[in-house]
Amino acid sequence: MSKRTTILIDGDLDKKIREYQAKIMKKTNLSYSYSKAVNDLLRKVL
Repeated sequence: MSKRTTILIDGDLDKKIREYQAKIMKKTNLSYSYSKAVNDLLRKVL
């Protein structure tokens, strides 16, 4: 179950997340939400 949470993300991290998101979308040719990108990246490091 998803939970809506508001956080502040520094500009440099936002850029990296968006680059990761674009990379996945380009690779799969599918839609990939910013939230999914954040969740996937957090799962990799936690």
